[in-house]
Amino acid sequence: MTAAERRASLTLASIYALRMLGLFLVMPVFALEARHYPGGDDVFLIGLAMGAYGLTQACLQVPLGLASDRMGRKPVIVAGLAVFALGSAIAAWAPSVTWLVVGRAVQGAGAVSAAVTALLADQTRDSVRTKAMALVGISIAAMFALSLVAAPILTPHIGLHGLFALTAALAVVAMAVVVWVVPPEPSLLAPRQRGGLAEVLRHPELLRVYVGVFVLHAVQIMMWLSIPLLLEHTGLDRAAHWQVYLPAVLLSLLCIGGALFRLERQGYFRAVYLGTIGLMVLVQLGFWGAGAGVSVWLLGALLTLYFVSFNTQEASQPSLASRLALPHQRGAALGVYNTLMSLGIFAGGSAGGWVVHQFGQHGIFGVATGLTLLWLALAWGMRAEAARG
Repeated sequence: MTAAERRASLTLASIYALRMLGLFLVMPVFALEARHYPGGDDVFLIGLAMGAYGLTQACLQVPLGLASDRMGRKPVIVAGLAVFALGSAIAAWAPSVTWLVVGRAVQGAGAVSAAVTALLADQTRDSVRTKAMALVGISIAAMFALSLVAAPILTPHIGLHGLFALTAALAVVAMAVVVWVVPPEPSLLAPRQRGGLAEVLRHPELLRVYVGVFVLHAVQIMMWLSIPLLLEHTGLDRAAHWQVYLPAVLLSLLCIGGALFRLERQGYFRAVYLGTIGLMVLVQLGFWGAGAGVSVWLLGALLTLYFVSFNTQEASQPSLASRLALPHQRGAALGVYNTLMSLGIFAGGSAGGWVVHQFGQHGIFGVATGLTLLWLALAWGMRAEAARG
């Protein structure tokens, strides 16, 4: 990477990091803490509160992605972060699960992922794009690891209300980083061209990516309706859950950095891409087959393999989408990509709550196995030229 590419990658990764830390802080404890709110005895409503963020994200990713193609990336990012901060403040004040749904929905309206990813793609060459996206993916994984440690420690002192207040503060810091630290937008995109929404919706290789990101995030949210409860069933106190989460995340990052990204650089992108989807299938089968008597050691091993798959896909998918789209279509393509991500979050939360209600905690993993198998079948037809970095 050039110095300019490193600066763009690191500063934009920091935007993702600040925003995702705010989101991830509530994930490990949300299903447990929301039960103490009025309406917290309704599993479906708790799932809806987790997934409402994804629904409004889905509605606004494409419009804001297109807006960033025409009006500029940075103005759209700052405005979206302001809306996200407002939603976090509503959730911090929320007196009931119903108001948590409202706050999460407003959070989701700050749909800046497409604009941030498009700006990163604008400022990096194709040859280093996966590396740049990997920095974003690593920052997300690091924030997830931090949240898994911090959330159980912070929650007894500040509660879910305090976690959402902290999320609002992090969003304000991210706005300052965009305005004063992120490099200016490249002149190659001025004057702005209209993004080809119809073209990116018809692109067969992009369609495979869209299905993949939907399944990846639907499965993630579904799992976290069940994983904290499974850990409690092993006898591990919720304040100690980080002792399973943190080693799993760190071991997965060592595996990714030591082997998988090296294989991508050597021309094995397709093998890594499909192999980590296959690994996700095996992980879901492992959780499903383990049953209610799963041990804490088996949970830790399965979570490590899950994070290897998830974090690899988090870096590979947006890189692939940005390469497949033309420069003036990146906002549109990544808007659709992030819309499907958000729909996956919403579907995982709302449908996951229903699955738990109907089939119990392990029903989640049966559904997740089916979804990941479908994803693998559709991704298998990826053309060799689409997989080239």
